[in-house]
Amino acid sequence: MSEEQSTSDNTRAFRDARDFLIAYREDYDTAYRDFSWPAFDRFNWARDWFDALAVEQPEVPALTIVEEDGEVNSLTYAEMAERSRQVAGWLTQHGLQPGDRVLIVLGNTVPLWEVMLGCIRAGAVMIPATTLLTDADLADRITRGGVRAVVTASADATRYDGVADHCLRVAIGEPVDGWLDYEDTRQYDGPVPEVDTAADDSLLLYFTSGTTSEPKLVEHTQVSYPVGHLSTMYWIGLQPGDVHLNVSSPGWAKHSWSNVFAPWNAGATVFLYNYARFDAEKMLRVLQTYGVTTFCAPPTVWRMLIQADLSAVEVAVRECISAGEPLNPEVIEQVRNAWGITIRDGYGQTETTAQIGNPPGQPVKLGSMGRPLPGYSIALVDAGTDAIGDDGEICIELAPPPVPLMRGYRDAKALTDEVMRGGFYHTGDVARRDEDGYITYVGRSDDVFKASDYRISPFELESVLIEHPAVAEAAVVPSPDPVRLSVPKAYVVLAAGREPSRELAAEILQFCREHLAPYKRIRRLEFADLPKTISGKIRRVELRTDEAEKVAAGNTPEHAYDEADFQQP
Repeated sequence: MSEEQSTSDNTRAFRDARDFLIAYREDYDTAYRDFSWPAFDRFNWARDWFDALAVEQPEVPALTIVEEDGEVNSLTYAEMAERSRQVAGWLTQHGLQPGDRVLIVLGNTVPLWEVMLGCIRAGAVMIPATTLLTDADLADRITRGGVRAVVTASADATRYDGVADHCLRVAIGEPVDGWLDYEDTRQYDGPVPEVDTAADDSLLLYFTSGTTSEPKLVEHTQVSYPVGHLSTMYWIGLQPGDVHLNVSSPGWAKHSWSNVFAPWNAGATVFLYNYARFDAEKMLRVLQTYGVTTFCAPPTVWRMLIQADLSAVEVAVRECISAGEPLNPEVIEQVRNAWGITIRDGYGQTETTAQIGNPPGQPVKLGSMGRPLPGYSIALVDAGTDAIGDDGEICIELAPPPVPLMRGYRDAKALTDEVMRGGFYHTGDVARRDEDGYITYVGRSDDVFKASDYRISPFELESVLIEHPAVAEAAVVPSPDPVRLSVPKAYVVLAAGREPSRELAAEILQFCREHLAPYKRIRRLEFADLPKTISGKIRRVELRTDEAEKVAAGNTPEHAYDEADFQQP
């Protein structure tokens, strides 16, 4: 079969799968029952899909970035395809080979997308990383990732001295001695590599955020993310012509989910708003001014948005999505009351695409992540008995493994074998399923704890806390107790304008007593900042450790309270 025929067949197979999900975007039963992943022996998403879109809709914006000062940068599908060809050819001319690993450390600038699409075209393996990494983190990525090329901003070039001297180094911005100048790609008019990548060739290596352990190196293939994100496209409800704004930082898997693969699978516009500090009022104006139709944001952003007057702006938003951590029902209700739109939650990991979600047109049960998405078979497995039931660890059935599942953890066979045991991929997250098949997140298996022999879900308690008007964010962890083994303790971040006080602590604890069963009662509370990963996820493991140490030492911080402090003599 000729390469042209292979490309045509691949494009047709991918399009058929995509169009099926778009056609049944509001018919979950049909989509879930009848969808099947397209099968490929060889596949290159840049050549087999993006180039086809560039021919069909050359003038449609592929990427639009609005800066805080109002500057707008935009490339059409045709322009993006051409720029990626130049980048791929230029990198290849300077020695980049198929299979070489490229560390990409850039903010939300146009070259980030040009480089990623160029790397796919050239058969290189991308390692996207956040600009917030420390020097030690960068050195770790370069060493453990086996990096052969680095692409970063000129201002950060000195951070790689001594650790990336063996690499092909590309600087974006002002010229840097010893580095290639990215601006030279714009004059490149030589041959363009069209690497005929095998479907199971490596494409992406992602370091996880490390909420409970050292970051793991997740390996994805030429199909697991590009093709696998058809499930994410379906969950979001993306359609051709949409303008999709996703609040996410480059370097994390969610950025590839919703700022690269899902919208470009749909033929939509990736829309970015760059800001130095989040401002709810400015974000709302951007949504209104630029006609954003689909909007995805993490719970932290949604919590800040509802502190503004949502009803004061008229938006064209059709779909609202939340991801990263479960979203509290109180936030969903406030957005629904203001915009008439229900925020739809979903669930996935760096190791997968969107596995579980509330797709468009389906009833949403507050607090639930939804149901398994097309292409995924989800089982809840009891950790003690391995029995499948309605309460247990979220697991993906591996008969056969779904297309979006990672190949494994790079250079960590024992760890890969551990999560792939027993015919399932084990997510490490615990959930329960109701009679309608809706799945509700309980927590990380590491975060769920026992108090007085009752199993406690931190998220369930945090959802009640966030309903109190003074609480902006909260994290619940076990606090050691001589009688109950442990009791729930809440670490609370207050809303703007509120200050820690004994009276407010009593009020919040009383609020929780009124809204929680006695065995779930929050018995201790501390006003404090929450430790987070650089991707913004709460590090409850750090809070648990600190709490155990404070209790053992008999140390009571200034703004920490126990329910016993408020009991009448």
